[in-house]
Amino acid sequence: MNHPRNLEYQVLVGQSKTQLELFAESLGEQSYRGRQLFDWLYHQKNDIIDEMTDLPALFREQVKKSAIVHPLVQVTQSDSGSKQTKKFLFQLQDGNQIESVLMKEKDRTTICISTQVGCAVNCDFCATAAMGFIQNLSAGEIVDQFLQLKKLSSGPITNVVFMGMGEPLLNYKNVIAAADLLHDPDGINMGAKRITISTAGIIPKIKQFTAEAHKYKLAISLNGSTQEQRLKTMPISAAQPLEELLAAATCYSRENKTRVTFEYVLIKDINEKIEDARRLQEMLSPINCKLNVIPYNETGGVYARPDDEKIQTFLSALKKAPFPVTVRWSKGVGIDAGCGQLATKTG
Repeated sequence: MNHPRNLEYQVLVGQSKTQLELFAESLGEQSYRGRQLFDWLYHQKNDIIDEMTDLPALFREQVKKSAIVHPLVQVTQSDSGSKQTKKFLFQLQDGNQIESVLMKEKDRTTICISTQVGCAVNCDFCATAAMGFIQNLSAGEIVDQFLQLKKLSSGPITNVVFMGMGEPLLNYKNVIAAADLLHDPDGINMGAKRITISTAGIIPKIKQFTAEAHKYKLAISLNGSTQEQRLKTMPISAAQPLEELLAAATCYSRENKTRVTFEYVLIKDINEKIEDARRLQEMLSPINCKLNVIPYNETGGVYARPDDEKIQTFLSALKKAPFPVTVRWSKGVGIDAGCGQLATKTG
């Protein structure tokens, strides 16, 4: 049963075990019925109330009358030529829209999920930034991307990255709540190290993430080897200086005893010189980290991807780096599903 745009109904996906216990009690049932609902929704991943056979028939009817399961409705699906990458457009109950991406590679299936409608960070090279900031997603709207893509995937989802539309750390409370639901051993039970939260570098929130000792992986977008370079394409750098960002990343990797991933989008005539590679190596060497180089995915704007020779020269300059260096050739570029290409019409 679906009630589009009717915000008077309870939305079940996104509610914690405690919240579902309270929901059950509000309908006159014992709290353990809420725990059973939790198990059906997240562990068994069944969204059909009538099939939740250990719940009393009367309670099932009450749930159907007072609640909807999913906060999102799938609108469209786009497949890459290889069928290995699929992009999905979802509509929220208020009519706004977001995109999610599912990528398959051998025995690994990764989904890239959104955390906001639009984005306030305004990175100059990113298509999502052109939308401006519309609103934060709820924990349910974030988790529901996983649950719906799980049903559409031909195999198990092995990894989740909070790297779609929006800046996750500017929706910190809901992002952590969503990650906790993904990780809950009584529910979806995804390993913490299979969940990555990506940020353009919101320093106070990185510090909070560190202090709270979350075990989820952290990825930080650098996209420049100097503060001046980052300012050209990432205006947020004015309030989040590179030196302080690196200090926060160092503290995170040290305190949480884990490696931080740095993302570096390689853009023609901006940050692809040998000098940039050398500065990166010097800058990142003291940090327990990994560098992920992402050749720029063009969005029809003023920026372009370096040619293959420039990319290889840049990578060659990092061959002796004391940290792992990988290259992410974004999948689904032909359907605008690559890194930095997600954008929707809203309203």
